[in-house]
Amino acid sequence: GVFLYNHLQQKVRNAEALAQKYKQQQEALSAQLQVVYEHRSRLERSLQKERGEHKKTKEDFLVYKLEAQEALNKEKQDSMNRYGALSSQHKILKNQHDDVKKQLLDLQLQHNSLKLEHRKTLETHSQKYAQLQQEKDSEVTNLQDTVFKLREESKLLRKAHQEVHSQLLNAQAQMEEFRQLKEALQKMPGLR
Repeated sequence: GVFLYNHLQQKVRNAEALAQKYKQQQEALSAQLQVVYEHRSRLERSLQKERGEHKKTKEDFLVYKLEAQEALNKEKQDSMNRYGALSSQHKILKNQHDDVKKQLLDLQLQHNSLKLEHRKTLETHSQKYAQLQQEKDSEVTNLQDTVFKLREESKLLRKAHQEVHSQLLNAQAQMEEFRQLKEALQKMPGLR
């Protein structure tokens, strides 16, 4: 009986030691599980914060994209308006240039016509003068009157020729000014 009692006492002590060991293991696991729970909680809070920041960043990006698109559309519209204004101005200047070119051509034709007429008048004057020189002495007075008239006509023609020549120079200067303006317009980047 004593032997059996001692044997049972030994078994109880072993069982208590094993129970104490299991209790310590359980406490260690509980502590580890608490650390895991806290770590998981921190991760969840961090993930929630990241999601909030991501949502705000996405919203900010959408606002920026919309504002950039509006600014781009406004810039495009302004560019189109400037291009339209420059095109209209270019068309007006081109029409003016064509008008001045036509006016210059008309003046050149008029100048050539007056020059030819002047030359013909000079030739006629010379022929008449040579013819009158060979006439009778009795016609000298009439010849002098005719020469005087022809010289007056020649002066008038020279004066007219000088006026047409001045108009031609003015037209050429105006055409050069339009040509420089046209080159300046063609060098503008918006127009090109």
